[in-house]
Amino acid sequence: MDPDVDRFGSRRSTVYGQRGVVATSQPLASEAGIEVMRDGGNAFDAAVATAAALNVVEPTSTGLGGDVFALYRTADGEVGAMRACGGAPADATVENAREALAADDGVDEDDPSAVEMPMTGAQTVTVPGTARGWEETAERFGEFGLDRLLRPAIRYATEGYPVSEVIADAWTHGEDLFESDHAREAYLFGGESPAVGQRVTLPRLGESLALIAEEGADAVYEGEIAEAIAAEVQAAGGFMTVDDLADFEVEWPEPVSTTYNGAEVYELPPNNQGLIALEALNVAAEVGAGEHDYDSPERVHYFAEALKVAFHDGHRYITDPTYEEVPPLASAAWAERRAAEIGETANRDVSFGVPDANAEDADTVLLTVADEEGNVVSYINSRFAGFGSGLVAGETGIALQNRGASFSLDPDHPNRLEPGKRPFHTLIPGLVRFDEDDWAAFGVMGGYMQPQGHVQVVSNLVDYGMPLQRALDEPRWRYRESGELALEPHADGQTAAKLSRRGHDVLTLPPAMFGGAQIARSRDGVLSAATEPRKDGNAQGY
Repeated sequence: MDPDVDRFGSRRSTVYGQRGVVATSQPLASEAGIEVMRDGGNAFDAAVATAAALNVVEPTSTGLGGDVFALYRTADGEVGAMRACGGAPADATVENAREALAADDGVDEDDPSAVEMPMTGAQTVTVPGTARGWEETAERFGEFGLDRLLRPAIRYATEGYPVSEVIADAWTHGEDLFESDHAREAYLFGGESPAVGQRVTLPRLGESLALIAEEGADAVYEGEIAEAIAAEVQAAGGFMTVDDLADFEVEWPEPVSTTYNGAEVYELPPNNQGLIALEALNVAAEVGAGEHDYDSPERVHYFAEALKVAFHDGHRYITDPTYEEVPPLASAAWAERRAAEIGETANRDVSFGVPDANAEDADTVLLTVADEEGNVVSYINSRFAGFGSGLVAGETGIALQNRGASFSLDPDHPNRLEPGKRPFHTLIPGLVRFDEDDWAAFGVMGGYMQPQGHVQVVSNLVDYGMPLQRALDEPRWRYRESGELALEPHADGQTAAKLSRRGHDVLTLPPAMFGGAQIARSRDGVLSAATEPRKDGNAQGY
């Protein structure tokens, strides 16, 4: 028996395909992507179809009311990024937000300690980028339009699907979060979340998807859905207008990258956490973290210390670059200077410097696709925390994100709330080039777990030469905002004890706290994919 398989509790092999592979957090969504590719679509078509399906079958983590990002390598060798991330409304100033929140809470708006940006509610709603992001992905790179790509999602919403254990558990959050009739009627059934195995339909969301399939994303940004979004937010005391929605545009920025042990690792530039992952890899290389035996406490110690300084820098400096300059966190010179602060014992004086500590454990969905043409896509879609702000736009069934919770109401903070400004974003798809014809799209989900997961997966593949499935199955660790170092329950007990002796405050957390992950690889024409059991992970090939 294979001791590695037995130790990590997974007996799944890496999935292979001849024409295409899809890896997601939900089997029905993977099937949607495969269906589209069987009909002649490519990896970009499959990414959009899969993301739309996840909007329906995993509505607890993603949806049209959120944002979407991508990293990709096309069949003709183009490496690129997409950022479909909306900003704050034009009237969303620190002063206006303070006044509105103080009135809601009955406190003094001039007392900074009394008024803070909440985690949910109208003030946290930013312009959703998803619909326009899906549309432009399909138009630029796909074979089909939204009328074909949204078909599986519409079918699931109108004909129904059974709810899994993981999603049923996450759905219970809505019982406490939802206050309006719009939200409760759209996502609760007799006032309750669905039971495990219950077949549910989401007819209002299905109608919105059908409208978008017919009219395109304009329905969300200029049509009746836009009017419903603006009305819902304003009714709850927010500032969103139809003009804010109509002004939204998708961006196609240049990815940022670094070379780690011979592999080129690509991330999104600010306003995302991508620079945190790149800085951590550079610092880890400086201190030789990946040179230690895999089961050694030294490996975990030096990688965790590298993440500490990267988090401190990233959460201090990363913001919307059109509003504030971001220093070169991914440069070799920066890493050399920061690595000098890492020693043999844990540094307890490094804080997260977080925009919002509530974002630490936010969840999302990420999918990866590769096809026989050589297209490789990492696609990540989210509303931020669960069902987002708690607001559902009228009778559209579209739950609105709470990404604005990452803004600060401190006028001196780099991530202070400003009109049109995009908030600090946790979402980071990943892309890595191992060789000229060897590319992988990957990602790890879960708030501030994301850059930590990226570093660990890249190291598993590059430093230790693991196959895809094992690279995802290995037990992970995560540095916490509290300063604690969390390990999965099946991590080696001796490692935990030895880390404690190095000064780490070690604790154990459930596997779900370490993020689901997906990866799809195109290696010299051979397609492979992997996912993991921390969520409802599913990889399919054909």
